[in-house]
Amino acid sequence: MRVGLHDAEKEYLKHKTYPNYALMKISAYHKARGDSVEWWDPLMTVSFDMIYSSKVFDFTPENEYLPSWAIRGGTGYPDIPIDQTLPSEADAMFPDYSIYPECDYAIGYLTRGCPNHCPWCVVPAKEGNIRPYRTWEQVVRQDTSKLVLMDNNILASEYGVAQLESLIGSGYAIDLNQGMDARLVDNRIANILARLKWISYIRFSCDQIPQIEAIEKVAELLEQYGKKPYNLFVYLLVTKDIENAAYRVERLKRLKGISIYAQPERNERKGIIPNAVQREFAQRYVYGHCYRTETWAEYIRRNKEMGSTRQGVMEAVVSNCGET
Repeated sequence: MRVGLHDAEKEYLKHKTYPNYALMKISAYHKARGDSVEWWDPLMTVSFDMIYSSKVFDFTPENEYLPSWAIRGGTGYPDIPIDQTLPSEADAMFPDYSIYPECDYAIGYLTRGCPNHCPWCVVPAKEGNIRPYRTWEQVVRQDTSKLVLMDNNILASEYGVAQLESLIGSGYAIDLNQGMDARLVDNRIANILARLKWISYIRFSCDQIPQIEAIEKVAELLEQYGKKPYNLFVYLLVTKDIENAAYRVERLKRLKGISIYAQPERNERKGIIPNAVQREFAQRYVYGHCYRTETWAEYIRRNKEMGSTRQGVMEAVVSNCGET
């Protein structure tokens, strides 16, 4: 059979380099069966026997030329059941990295699922409670020493913690790119994290004010083992309560050198779309690193005084800041 693959994010986000895990497994499955696999070309649709389309984000537009008989999957398709998974025979495959030649690292999971039920997160509904999934030896590649793990809450699993500990001294540098729960870090886990080799940052999440104290404690514990705040990276959820997000930023930046990445809350399945204020806060104030030198209130005042060329946006920020 001739099999076509469609990565909606790769098509829409031209700068995207992160590979699609599901498509790599699907490719490996079909190649093992002797099928030919290539990227889908809309002009050649009739020549394909099967087409798989994966869409991760709900803001990624659908391709209007994708045939109705294509097999679609991913949380980005709102009409696809949230708990849809790969068939077990495909999920068991080692990913086919040849379809993403620019990818110079291994990706995968050691655990799947999460025991929490945060209202903004789809993971519990999609994957269920946390459980062991793979060993790190099953995930790594032989042609690179870099390993990117996508576990959603690895520290909530003793199995996951044990896997991290066994990576110490392995020679592999890792990245836990989903953000760990700082509330689960004790002295033992801090010691493990400090001894691991990291590709770049040690990542945590700060979605609510009560998590700030835990991150401050983690920073203190890690510093005892030689890791400074500039080694830490924090994902910051931005809801319509902008003042809440601004307070978390001010508290976190007391940890000198810490990096913050703001993510506006978005879940189109629930009708949640970020407004102009959330986008301004995340994309310009935080992503533009203005937060390092000024407060959110100072940022608003400065832009207002300068007569921002984005007058409509700034008027919305000034008049609706913190409102729904």
